[in-house]
Amino acid sequence: MSNTPIELKGSSFTLSVVHLHEAKPEVIRQALEDKIAQAPAFLRHAPVVVNISTIDGKVNWLQMQDAIDSTGLRIMGVSGCKDAELKAEIDRAGIPLLTEGKEKVARAAPAAKISPAPAPVVNPVTKTRLIDTPVRSGQRIYAPHCDLIVTNHVSAGAELIADGNIHVYGTMRGRALAGAAGDKEAQIFCTSLAAELVSIAGVYWLSDKIPAEYYGKAARLQLADSALTVQSLN
Repeated sequence: MSNTPIELKGSSFTLSVVHLHEAKPEVIRQALEDKIAQAPAFLRHAPVVVNISTIDGKVNWLQMQDAIDSTGLRIMGVSGCKDAELKAEIDRAGIPLLTEGKEKVARAAPAAKISPAPAPVVNPVTKTRLIDTPVRSGQRIYAPHCDLIVTNHVSAGAELIADGNIHVYGTMRGRALAGAAGDKEAQIFCTSLAAELVSIAGVYWLSDKIPAEYYGKAARLQLADSALTVQSLN
């Protein structure tokens, strides 16, 4: 046991960054509410950093902060602020001013050359997000517009979120939220079901609702008539 009451350690957390392109608080509030409605399981009450680097004109920070807070998002800091007066206002509001790293300096474009037309670029389609490492307590992993596959264990206090299906090839002890954008066809598959919470399209069970005969077993969860169901994978 340590002889001091506190201990400082380095750590890292994944935070979403909300880039604001408008100085009107009411416009921002409505846009955020629309976005949260698309993936409430992931975004509601989420911690965020607010980037204001592209806003032109004066910003009333107190009104902007109230607008963002009213949506349920938790502001962890503000980045991209270049105005000294606005920085002071944000600081007085008790919000940390953050630096996201050095901005890249644009290189001068080379002289144009006559050359054959380039081949069309084909953007790869992301069908799954694959996680091979253990998911530790406090981690939140989100797979937007695709399935999430974890080939390791998920600790209690961890959270998996996917707009599609969730597959866990290990013990699932944390929270698993499939169909986060409202897809009622999404499913959850795991080789050892010991979750704190499972949810599909917002319909959820806490651990005490998981039938005892499936606890710690390989299981598949899906919706049937808007209710969660579970069946064995063996």
